[in-house]
Amino acid sequence: MIDNNIILPEPTLRRLPWYLAYVDILRASGIETVSSTQISKALSVDSSQIAKDLSFLNIKGKTRIGYEVDALCDALSQFLGFKEVHNAFIIGVGSLGAALIHDTGLANYGLHIVAGFDTNPDIIGTTICNVPIYHIDDLQDYQRRLNASIGILAVPADQAQDAADTMAAAGLKAIWNFTPYRIKVTEGIVMANTSIYAHLALIYNRLSATT
Repeated sequence: MIDNNIILPEPTLRRLPWYLAYVDILRASGIETVSSTQISKALSVDSSQIAKDLSFLNIKGKTRIGYEVDALCDALSQFLGFKEVHNAFIIGVGSLGAALIHDTGLANYGLHIVAGFDTNPDIIGTTICNVPIYHIDDLQDYQRRLNASIGILAVPADQAQDAADTMAAAGLKAIWNFTPYRIKVTEGIVMANTSIYAHLALIYNRLSATT
């Protein structure tokens, strides 16, 4: 039995989706079992680390057999929350926000974008992939109606903190920040930063070091 309330070390939590993506491919190919050594070779993660990561979830392989692929897929998906539906808002429906709405693959991981919010009068009142776009001033009202728990922040950097404060005041419990600005949130708000620009800077820096 997996306890979904376990607070895992962040490095472990970051590796679990790698394992899931790999065993999902195996399941689609009809492969029934996989060893930690096979996963290790495919993902370049030490096999003992894989076994340790999965042991946090009470997942143990069988001697000389390994893990049952179907059971491993289901256990990882359940623990990671990918089998549940999580309603989310997009805050900032510019090119990045619109692209995230168009990414229907997010729904495969339980993320259901139910509305977008912006201040641009040209897009307020329109829809993108059947997702309605509202004015940011109406965020709290639609939060009461749609009960979203996650806000995806895709506004310009100079608007990030104000938008985050508005999201918290509206009752959103988690913020997925796509801006390069390190926003501050009150205690109790779950926060995750995905800075495309930081990763791009890392690539540029490492490239310049090799030339």
